[in-house]
Amino acid sequence: MELKKPEYFTNRELSWLQFDHRILGEARDKDNPLFERIKFLSITASNLDEFFMVRVASLKDQVNAGYNKKDIAGMTPQEQLQALQEKIHELVELQYSTYNRSLLPKLQSAGLTILRHHEMLTEEEGRYVDRYFMENIYPVLTPMAVDSSRPFPLIRNKSLNLGVMMTKGEGKEEEFAMVQVPGVLSRIVELPGEEGTRIIFLEEIIERNIQKLFLNHTILCVYPFRIMRNADLSIEEEDAEDLLIEIEKQIKKRQWGEAIRLEVEQGIERRLLKFLKKQLSVDSKHIYEIDGPLDLTVLMKVYGLHGFEKYKAPKYEPQMVPELPGECDIFEQIRKGDVLMHHPYQTFDPVVDFIRQAAGDPNVLAIKQTLYRVSSNSPIIAALSKAAENGKQVTVLVELKARFDEENNIVWARKLEKVGCHVIYGLVGLKTHSKITLVVRREEDGIRRYVHLGTGNYNDSTAKLYTDIGLLTCSETIGEDATAVFNMLSGYSEPLFWNKLSLAPLWLKDKFLYLIEREKNYALEGKKARIIAKMNSLCDRDIICALYEASQAGVKIDLIVRGICCLKVGIPGVSENITVRSIVGNFLEHSRVFYFENDEHYEVYCGSADWMPRNLEKRVEIVFPVEDEKWKEELLHILTLQLEDTVKAHVMQPDGSYEKLDKRGKKLLLAQDEFCKEAVKKAREAKKQELGDERVFVPKSH
Repeated sequence: MELKKPEYFTNRELSWLQFDHRILGEARDKDNPLFERIKFLSITASNLDEFFMVRVASLKDQVNAGYNKKDIAGMTPQEQLQALQEKIHELVELQYSTYNRSLLPKLQSAGLTILRHHEMLTEEEGRYVDRYFMENIYPVLTPMAVDSSRPFPLIRNKSLNLGVMMTKGEGKEEEFAMVQVPGVLSRIVELPGEEGTRIIFLEEIIERNIQKLFLNHTILCVYPFRIMRNADLSIEEEDAEDLLIEIEKQIKKRQWGEAIRLEVEQGIERRLLKFLKKQLSVDSKHIYEIDGPLDLTVLMKVYGLHGFEKYKAPKYEPQMVPELPGECDIFEQIRKGDVLMHHPYQTFDPVVDFIRQAAGDPNVLAIKQTLYRVSSNSPIIAALSKAAENGKQVTVLVELKARFDEENNIVWARKLEKVGCHVIYGLVGLKTHSKITLVVRREEDGIRRYVHLGTGNYNDSTAKLYTDIGLLTCSETIGEDATAVFNMLSGYSEPLFWNKLSLAPLWLKDKFLYLIEREKNYALEGKKARIIAKMNSLCDRDIICALYEASQAGVKIDLIVRGICCLKVGIPGVSENITVRSIVGNFLEHSRVFYFENDEHYEVYCGSADWMPRNLEKRVEIVFPVEDEKWKEELLHILTLQLEDTVKAHVMQPDGSYEKLDKRGKKLLLAQDEFCKEAVKKAREAKKQELGDERVFVPKSH
């Protein structure tokens, strides 16, 4: 059969929108705590912003360049844009319907009122707001008029602004002015009062007091607006004399890229809208008239308000890793056997401690690490700096092209260079997305290499929110491979062979295609064959076709794909043996785990790569086998539990839509909660064994 037919695939961008719909479904789910629902709504807004800045912007660039090549689903860039416009407008309407009709009334019942300036403020609140404006906001504002001598101002990407139409008197010509809502001030202003919590957004206070900014003028109308710009950096790496300087230049341009979306308040005065549309060169189809506050990412700040803990999910505290008790010699523990960690159920601290101990250990000769995204106050950066100051050879690959983290990574790269680290900025034309650390240590029996491999970034902040797998090992073969990885990154030398690791862009895709074909052949021979694969996204056509072939041969394939999935299930004679589920919960599913039954001699792999062309062909990625039987069983348990989730799992239907499972008559199982409970139990048992007295240790319950 011809398996590359466009009808066998879902368009990548439309699949992404389905993912945002699944997140929005969590905001609409009445079984979720109220404040968790507003958090999910905020996430949909943040996701949509990035989708416009990158994906929609990229499609517009293709259309403008006359690029008409069809995607795997048979759609040209122009056709994709048209389909997206309709779907995005539907999504935005559903966002604000959820906000206005469902969440606002429930927030008010819970004691939180979000006021608009034209709604009834008490006399005391009115005085407070006006005084707050004069004392805190007015000195920061810069009203900008537009006339023959003052052109329309440059408006920053994602900034919130107020558009004002005014006149100097009856019969006088109408004038336009703009006020940017200052991002340096909190957008949430809490009002004084005894009963409940009442808040008002910053732009509402400015709008209420707008006359004070334009004395001797009659204000005709004031409406908020917000623009989204093309933020997809275009870097000619081959021609760049200095990649760091080139990226710095491009980052500055990001704020002033082409306007690709204009958000305005519903009911905006038509003349004002027409003026904005002309000045910003935005098509009508890219204008969104919003029934509510612009930029719902502000709801994450609302989520952080104190006093509403009973409306939030209980806070989970990551548990200790039993194999790595506090204050232990981490190198001694790793020599006892590989250590597998499941974050955030288990703490990320051992990864930080691994580098900290290496930095202060006189026997450690060298530390080598890749950094893709790190936190703003990273303890790992501090440890690497300390290591360099202690005279160790420290080599760090800082990926400058990590989207929206470029500025942060430039800061870290320069800081590491100043303290004596050897900093590499990645390979020309490729992003280095792999997560690997190598520590070289002198020991009594010679040089030993310790390696950390992971599915997630070296970011101690996101490690509390993202689910990831990490492995600490001193395997000699993996150590050899790790050395080869860094030699390749720093010296462009390709090894003749790899012992255990599989790397993109040269070897990894072939490895996955081989593993899938092996399962297919086992099935054709009547032997046991099964594939379970967990990842963020699946859109590589070759991989999907290989899965279709395996399904045709009778291989049972269960896919756990959080976000984009271009594969279709239930196609007669093609994908009847494939299931796809997406789990959207309190933690963001980020780990990549791949299980191949291999005729009862099953193999499990983890790594940094999704099954996407960019990961398999345009990035440096690492996938590693987990060979210890104990940890293989643990990973299979993790996959199995997620396949049994009946609460947060959204299951793909043959028409490409996703539905939650019917819970009636089923045992309710929430995989993320189960992992929390298991981590607590393991930590309790390990501490009990360590202390010999169960009364001494009482961990926080989930």
